Amino acid sequence: MPIINLISGPRNISTALMYSFGSRSDTCIIDEPFYGYYLKQRGIDHPGKEEIIASMECEWGKIIDNILEMKKNHSLVFIKNMAHHLIHPDLSFLEECTNLYLIRNPKEIINSFSKVIDNPTLADLGCEKQLDIFNLFPSVVIDSNEVLKNPKAVLSLLCSKINISFQSEMLSWKTGKRIEDGIWAKYWYKSVHESTSFKKWEAKPLTLKEDLLPLLNEALPHFNQLYKQALKADYASKI
Repeated sequence: MPIINLISGPRNISTALMYSFGSRSDTCIIDEPFYGYYLKQRGIDHPGKEEIIASMECEWGKIIDNILEMKKNHSLVFIKNMAHHLIHPDLSFLEECTNLYLIRNPKEIINSFSKVIDNPTLADLGCEKQLDIFNLFPSVVIDSNEVLKNPKAVLSLLCSKINISFQSEMLSWKTGKRIEDGIWAKYWYKSVHESTSFKKWEAKPLTLKEDLLPLLNEALPHFNQLYKQALKADYASKI
């Protein structure tokens, strides 16, 4: 059975989707296994950086070996990955995976980022990196808003696309943290720990500051190329 490898951008529903797959009866989940490697290589400051590096394997090849070893002992392995963590020049291990690309409208990402980061960049948004990887390893694309519009329909279609059965348990999870959470969960996972299912989608008008519009214009072409490929809730609900 496959390794299901989620390649997500930031400020998305990636943790909720990991919990969704973790609710299946046949699936083992792995939370951002390359985060420590990324922090060690980039030397950038993130909340809990030293604690994160100390808590996990940070050697690229050994991380992959650990993932492949888990595959031997589980029917399905679901990995939650951030696109910007995949900075090693050799990404050939993705050939061993069923890759999923989780995207979000960059206007929403920028709006969220700008509340905590003064000058977000294209690299922060993840969409360019996702498209670069997608062009090397094309596969299924899912958009967070499309999932939230109709979780059952989109997840059912997703499971069909990757040749696994849909399980209704994927639509909910227990409140609180999971044993599989990375040590960074205390900084980022509060809202998902308080949830029991995917939040209801609502159209929200957003207005970006004028100085952020060039970044949006830079990001949109990358997002739009991926969104053309994304599973759509309207189509999924009719199947």
